[in-house]
Amino acid sequence: MQQAVSSSYLDAFIENAENIIDDGQVQVENGQPEQSVVQQLKAIYQTIDLKNVTAEEIRTVIQLIMLKAIKKDAVQSNHQMTPDTIGILMAYLLEKVSNFSAPFSIFDLSVGTGNLLTTVMNHLQTVTKQKIHGYGIDNDDSMLAVASISTTLQHQNIELYHQDAIDSLDIPQSELVVSDLPVGYYPLDENTSNYETRADKGHSYVHHLLIEQAMNYLKPGGFGAFLVPSGLFQSDESKQFVEWIQKHAHLQGLINLPSELFQSKEAQKSILLLQRRGPNSKQATKVLLGEFPSFKNKEEFASFMQEIDNWVATNLEV
Repeated sequence: MQQAVSSSYLDAFIENAENIIDDGQVQVENGQPEQSVVQQLKAIYQTIDLKNVTAEEIRTVIQLIMLKAIKKDAVQSNHQMTPDTIGILMAYLLEKVSNFSAPFSIFDLSVGTGNLLTTVMNHLQTVTKQKIHGYGIDNDDSMLAVASISTTLQHQNIELYHQDAIDSLDIPQSELVVSDLPVGYYPLDENTSNYETRADKGHSYVHHLLIEQAMNYLKPGGFGAFLVPSGLFQSDESKQFVEWIQKHAHLQGLINLPSELFQSKEAQKSILLLQRRGPNSKQATKVLLGEFPSFKNKEEFASFMQEIDNWVATNLEV
C-alpha cells in the first residue's frame, strides 16, 4: 500500500486498517492503488481472521505497527506511545483505589493512538467485569485515526473527539481519568482565562491546564492517574499549582517510575494520583510516595505492589 500510493508508513497502515474494517473493500481514489494492487490487497485481507482474536492481542499488534511507523517515518516524540508497563501500572493503581460495583466511564484528554486508554480499559474490564464507557480527546487527526481503528477492532465502547482539550468538552463527568500528559507551554493564552492554574505572565504549562480540566470532568470523589514529569513540583509555577490542588483535589500519590525506562534523569516521569474532592472523599492519612523498583527485579517489584495494596487498605476507604 505504501509503495502503491506513495504515502508514509503510518498513512498506509491507516488506509489498510480502514479497508479491513470495511469488510475488505479497497478504497480507490484517482486511480490509486492500481487494480493489480487492489486484487493483491483483497487477497491478503481475506487471510486475516479477527473473530477469535482478543482485544489485548489486537492492541498489541497495533502497538507494534506504531513502533515500526515511528522508526520508518521518524515520528516526532510527542506522538510516541505510552509503554505497556506504565499503562498496566496506571490501570493497577486505578483498580485498587476505586469501587467498581456498577458500570462506569473513563476519559483521556490526550488520547493519541488510544494505547494507554485501551490498555487501562482492557485491564479494568477483566478485573471488574463491569461495562466501561470511554472518551478520548486529541487535536491530532492522524493519531485519532489510529485510535478509531484500534477501538473499532477491539470492540471498545469509546467515543473520540477531535479538538483542543483545553476548550470546553462535550463529554459527561466520569468516574476515572487516565492520561499521559504532553509537557510544555500552551501557546493560546486567550483560551486559558478561566483556568486557575494559568501562569500570571507568559504561557502556561499545558500539563497543569489539562490536570485542572480533567478535574472539571471527573465526578466528585473520582480518581485521575496522570503521567507527569518527575520534577512537576519543582518548577517556578508549582506553588500556584499546589494551591489549586489543595482547593479542588486530594493529592493521594506520586510514584516515580524506574529510571531505566528513560534516556536521562530530566526525561524521567512519575504517576500522579489525584482524587477530586467530594462529600465522600478524604485526604489519605499518608500520601503514597516512592519509586517503582526495576521491572527486572521481580521480588522487589512484587513487594512494592504489596505495599500499594497495604497503603490502600490503611489509608483509603474504597
